[in-house]
Amino acid sequence: MMGNLGDGAYSKVYKVKRIADGQLYALKLVILKKLSEKEKENAINEVRILASIKHGNIISYKEAFIDKTSESLCIVMEVVDMGDLYG
Repeated sequence: MMGNLGDGAYSKVYKVKRIADGQLYALKLVILKKLSEKEKENAINEVRILASIKHGNIISYKEAFIDKTSESLCIVMEVVDMGDLYG
């Protein structure tokens, strides 16, 4: 992990580098043990929606997986270094 990009109530987003080729990504960790069953369903639906959308103005989804060690849903997305929506 190269740095923290943001925190939410149930998740954290990090800037990460893929070892194989040095490509940079944003990794969102959704901490599942803190979520209700409905919130877990919503997190899975977020992955489904991200995977189905392809648009130049929307962050692109790469993959998702469960990390059993941290009990987190990991969502890998493209990283954009141009600030945030607020800015």
